[in-house]
Amino acid sequence: MNRFTGRTALITGASRGIGLAIAQRLVDEGARVLITARREEALRDAAAQLGSSALWVAGKADDPAHRAEVFDLIGREFGGLDHFVSNAGVNPSFGPTLDTEHSAMAKILEINVMAALDWSRDAVTAGIGARNGSIVNIASIAGISAAPGIGFYGVSKAALISLTTQLAFELAPHIRVNAVAPAVIKTRFAEALYEGREADVASIYPLARLGVPEDVSGVVAFLLSSDAAWITGQTIVIDGGGSIRPVT
Repeated sequence: MNRFTGRTALITGASRGIGLAIAQRLVDEGARVLITARREEALRDAAAQLGSSALWVAGKADDPAHRAEVFDLIGREFGGLDHFVSNAGVNPSFGPTLDTEHSAMAKILEINVMAALDWSRDAVTAGIGARNGSIVNIASIAGISAAPGIGFYGVSKAALISLTTQLAFELAPHIRVNAVAPAVIKTRFAEALYEGREADVASIYPLARLGVPEDVSGVVAFLLSSDAAWITGQTIVIDGGGSIRPVT
């Protein structure tokens, strides 16, 4: 398929894991992409993997100067933006929600929610609406149900899901905004949730395995594409059937 031929996409947090898988899927379908993340070396390697269709800019997701640099480069090199994927996220705290330090809560909300809004605002300013663009936010199943150990991260993802709904309403009809809510995906970011006990964690999913980044990237590509032209304000759960388990 070449659903993204002639289209350009920006993906934050894309040096590895889900973000890189999304970038790869879009490039494979003809897109030009700009990827961002904090670490320059990892980004350089990711861009090399993606090939000549990819540009990269290293920086912090909550840094206004970084965002300005990114959108300046998009304007100069791509002439505009068609798709934005907000994937950058952090979770510096693990344990009971009541034990979450105030500084950790502030950082989680700053990156996972407020920065997502800032990037979306800049995408609108850059003219994504004039190109009938689309936005996908990477949320989490933790934002829909209880998430022991990562409770405040779940709070931030619930806020991101709500933000998705609000922006979808406010930016229609020219910009579609959707989200995905993955369960446990085999990435470095989620290692603490399954390392050393993968079989036990996988057993809770009817499909009997953990997710991989490609399980997410295909759904995101669909939501960004014209195949989802009449879908906005939705959050697609990607959880191997975990949410349909019967109550026992």
